[in-house]
Amino acid sequence: MTRIHSAPFAGRLRRLLLALPLAVLAGCSLFEGEPEGPALPPDLARGANGRTLTAWPTSLDESAVRNRAARLLPARVKDRAGWTGDLYTAFAHLGIPHAAPTYCAAIAIIEQESSFQADPAVPGLAAIVQRELEERTGRYGIPKLVVSTALLKTSPDGRSYQQRIDALKTEKELNALYEDMTAELPFGKTLLAGHNPVRTGGPMQVSVAFAEQQAKDRGYPYPVEHDLRNEVFTRRGGVYFGVAILLDYPVGYDNVVYRFADFNAGRHSSRNAAFQAALGRVADRKLSLDGDLLRYDKGDAALDTSEVEDAALAIRDRLEMTRSQIRRDLLLEKSPAFARSTLYARVFALADKAAGGPVARQAMPRIDLKSPKIRRKLTTEWFARRVEGRYRSCLARDRGAA
Repeated sequence: MTRIHSAPFAGRLRRLLLALPLAVLAGCSLFEGEPEGPALPPDLARGANGRTLTAWPTSLDESAVRNRAARLLPARVKDRAGWTGDLYTAFAHLGIPHAAPTYCAAIAIIEQESSFQADPAVPGLAAIVQRELEERTGRYGIPKLVVSTALLKTSPDGRSYQQRIDALKTEKELNALYEDMTAELPFGKTLLAGHNPVRTGGPMQVSVAFAEQQAKDRGYPYPVEHDLRNEVFTRRGGVYFGVAILLDYPVGYDNVVYRFADFNAGRHSSRNAAFQAALGRVADRKLSLDGDLLRYDKGDAALDTSEVEDAALAIRDRLEMTRSQIRRDLLLEKSPAFARSTLYARVFALADKAAGGPVARQAMPRIDLKSPKIRRKLTTEWFARRVEGRYRSCLARDRGAA
């Protein structure tokens, strides 16, 4: 049989075949002669069947990174260049490694939260708003006739407020409606100021409060056209803030599913749920594994003790800690510093001793999801497992494209 490849080509082919098992073992795409990228956090470095995943080489230029990211998107996604461009900008601004696992983590969240719609529709949104208005008018004693008459007023976009309510489809539309109603209607400021029901939005359903704090702490890579709240409802802003809350913080997990649980329940919730389990074991109490260690009132830690604080106080002699020291450490629950605290270390030391070996430092938060937008019983675990499945499918697309 005639050989159709040259000797140099044959040599390259042999090298490629020799390199193939290593590339498969690494769980990453094979590009001949390409250096290995930087290491990833343990939860993102853990591939299927024990494979170790790494970041893409830092030598890749922006165009090459975008091309790789684009092939990770589900086939049905429109404007692939636009989505990958927004993802790239978020990763570059935040200094997050460009890698299949990091991109796939963000892609899986977007797919779960919005199916790659920049401003996803919310079924029954008009009814949700109508109920909210009725509840608030009743609370403030405003006659229904006054409200219904005011809603017939022409709004800044040319339609009446009632017409806009009836036509509501997305959270972005609802946010704009509430802003106009607050500014324009006679009872607007009394009834609605500070009570905009839209708390999350955009393709990754990010908290507006988080976005505002993130922009203060880490900046924002785009010019703000109206205000930061409205940026959350844009594709670029929603992606940037979503990537930030998902990837721009340290975790000690060995499985990415706990990162996805944190996205839903709040940063460090899986770590805190494991702490609750350990504390419950040591104190011989049944504690809720919801990831919340203190009680909160309007975002601030309440003075009333939580069940976690009560349990820690009950064993404070064994912990060799005072009441104020326990409180001091519990106040760190929403930061990485809690895992370095005295309380954390001593509770786990006692739990490990009682168990005869190390107990888990990560646990799935047990939380039932509640929202006017949710119409069936869902949990944080359901959300995390669903996203994990999409994440694995995304990694498979990367391997399949290699």
